[in-house]
Amino acid sequence: MTERTADTPVQILEAARGCLLAEGYAKLSTRKVADAAGVPLSQIHYHFGGKQGLVLALLDRENSHLIGRQQRMYAIDAPLWKRYEQACDFLDDDIASGYVRVLQEMIAAGWSDTQVAQQILGLLQSWQTVLEDVAGSTRARLGPLTAEDAAALIGMSFLGGEALILLGDETWARRVRAALRSLVTLIRHIEEADRA
Repeated sequence: MTERTADTPVQILEAARGCLLAEGYAKLSTRKVADAAGVPLSQIHYHFGGKQGLVLALLDRENSHLIGRQQRMYAIDAPLWKRYEQACDFLDDDIASGYVRVLQEMIAAGWSDTQVAQQILGLLQSWQTVLEDVAGSTRARLGPLTAEDAAALIGMSFLGGEALILLGDETWARRVRAALRSLVTLIRHIEEADRA
């Protein structure tokens, strides 16, 4: 396999990312991606099977990178409230990178395609697992909530908040960010009460 052939899937994924950010999933075409990547259209079908496989591969790649980032961040020795605050800071990075938009587009595609839905649910489970591990390892009491429930509530809050932010209304975006950050105070209160 030549170096050019080995780099082709990466070129295609980068071109797909740019096209998705510019036009969204509904307007994405494999022809446009092939043109942007400078490869024949057949290469997209060879490497990814088509539009859906291409977008899912892109999302999987981005998701793996971000999950690794979250795991490293939550592994540092710092109070949980500080680490959660960092997670809130990452939200803007993830929106700017296009990851959130692609994820939300594929969630919508999954409403009518069970194969896509299953793949997206697998990606979302990886986030849930990170949050469950963090909630389960905290020394702070979570009141009546299990680690799984706390993780689900936080994960779903981010997911729903991201959808609202993508609608483009700045008032809603401020509300979402403020609500997510309000948990910093709650987590800090719980941690400090447990230490006292």
